[in-house]
Amino acid sequence: MTTVLITGANRGLGLEFCRQYADAGWNVIACCRNPAQADELSALSQRYTGIEIETLDVAHLDKIEALSKKLTATPIDILINNAGVYGDNRSNSFGQLDYQSWQHSLLINALAPMKMAEAFLPQIQRGSKKLIANISSLMGSLTDNGSGGSILYRSSKAALNAAMKSLSIELSNQNIGVLILHPGWVQTDMGGANALIDSKTSVSGMCAVINGFTLAQSGAFIKYDGKPMPW
Repeated sequence: MTTVLITGANRGLGLEFCRQYADAGWNVIACCRNPAQADELSALSQRYTGIEIETLDVAHLDKIEALSKKLTATPIDILINNAGVYGDNRSNSFGQLDYQSWQHSLLINALAPMKMAEAFLPQIQRGSKKLIANISSLMGSLTDNGSGGSILYRSSKAALNAAMKSLSIELSNQNIGVLILHPGWVQTDMGGANALIDSKTSVSGMCAVINGFTLAQSGAFIKYDGKPMPW
């Protein structure tokens, strides 16, 4: 039975990933900070017997290690690093930057995904798909940045992109793939109500990219519709 582990699984894209993979018959390890408050995820787990909910706050790197030890015997076919924060607000502009918030954004959006890859590498090595998929953003693109602003979010996603590109090279001799995905502008708590697409559309597209992945694509930055993204 194929298994996918998803962080930030209690809402938005993470919840939709859980729904679509469970509906496809996968075993889903759904990780979130507060399972007791994750009502939609809990309801989904009652509908699909293949969903296992695990407590994980990726801000605590030791908790990532602890969960890996708990799941030592579980092969993982796909790791989806979905948990993320925006971090920026109206006061986070040049001259008023909140450096503590910036550090937190880097921790959640860049350091934690890399720690997940390190901690769960043995389980991924035993999986059949052997893929680490990371939910990034076009806002992490240096080429696309023509407006400035959102310094915390942009820099944290750019860091994620750079780190995962390097990881794709380091893992190539193990036949383990790394994908960097742009989900589009999605109607989530982060994307807002004016976003262009819904979670179902975004995740359906990303799942198609993941399912069609080949090692030749490892390290690529790809939009949910399969189009390459500018670095």
